[in-house]
Amino acid sequence: MDVKAIKEQFPILNQEVNGHPLVYLDSSATSQKPLSVIEAVNTYYREDNSNVHRGVHTLGTRATDKYEGAREKVRAFINASSAAEIIFTRGTTTAINLVASSYGRANLKPGDEIVITPMEHHSNIIPWQQAAKATGATLKYIPLQSDGTITLEAVRETVTANTKIVAMTQVSNVLGTINPIKEVTKIAHEQGAVMVVDGAQGAPHLMVDVADLDCDFYAFSGHKMCAPTGIGVLYGKRELLENMEPIEFGGEMIDFVNLYDSTWKELPWKFEGGTPIIAGAIGLAAAIDFLNEIGHENILDHEQKLADYAMEQLRTIDGISIYGPEKRAGLVTFNLDDVHPHDTATALDAEGIAVRAGHHCAQPLMKWLDVTATARASFYLYNTEEDIDRLVEGLLKTKEYFGNVF
Repeated sequence: MDVKAIKEQFPILNQEVNGHPLVYLDSSATSQKPLSVIEAVNTYYREDNSNVHRGVHTLGTRATDKYEGAREKVRAFINASSAAEIIFTRGTTTAINLVASSYGRANLKPGDEIVITPMEHHSNIIPWQQAAKATGATLKYIPLQSDGTITLEAVRETVTANTKIVAMTQVSNVLGTINPIKEVTKIAHEQGAVMVVDGAQGAPHLMVDVADLDCDFYAFSGHKMCAPTGIGVLYGKRELLENMEPIEFGGEMIDFVNLYDSTWKELPWKFEGGTPIIAGAIGLAAAIDFLNEIGHENILDHEQKLADYAMEQLRTIDGISIYGPEKRAGLVTFNLDDVHPHDTATALDAEGIAVRAGHHCAQPLMKWLDVTATARASFYLYNTEEDIDRLVEGLLKTKEYFGNVF
């Protein structure tokens, strides 16, 4: 990978923040956008702007072709068997809520179990809490090992014949843990449960093959993989989606509307009520083209080298705690002793270094770690070892400053 050439395609990275060249280490929250994506969205609004599916005029046809073309690109990107299995949503959160509200509430009853882990993002906890409350099902957690991983033995002990849904993140947004989704899916299916995967941190970085994983649902967001905000995807196996009811009702998702009853369109449109996220889908298609051109294997290899380098360099700092397993995705979550992570992030920002601080929408995991918050540096295809060197320098300055203050 020619990282320098890649970085030049991201105009936002060519700026100074607080008098320093920007080092962006917050891609797990949202990635930056390359020119090709920005231009794809711009072209749609400048040349093709129209609603989709409903019009026979030229602009409507062009917009529809681009929108449905984006669906096919997503299908190929994750190796789904049919474009009908690709539902466009606002993001991972909306996608998981759709599954929990439609499939979950229709198929759960008292005595049934929903199994998740303590490392989940709130978006993969709260929908299941609400589904359990609405149906009388029980929410169970697979215990974590001391390094923030799970074992398949623990999965087998937690998933029982009463388990109807297993929901798990592919990659932890805090620990960087890469979960064995294929193996967990096999265990879930052996017990008659469906497997729901939060791919928000997986799709941008890993090779995702839903056919190989055999998961029943896979949710991800565009904005973490170089696409615009506000566009996401729910993949679902066709037979499951066909038996699910939509949870949003209105225009576009209907077949026939009578005074007292209505029928729905076929997949995937029955789940896409109202005017869809047209520009977002077009931007997502451009982002997929961009990532495919670089190659996911190259991106993953680059990020893992950065993570290894970051772990090595951060461990040279006295009084730093690093959370998560040794083998991880491209992020490092940490705390400096006696320095609140918000102070750490503020001090780094003064040096032009953007990191995330807080509970990262994972409060149960923070409780498990016995901290209130952490700082997180996350890497993507446009980051370099020099960025990590800047991070280490910034942390040393931060440590020295707060050491002198206190």
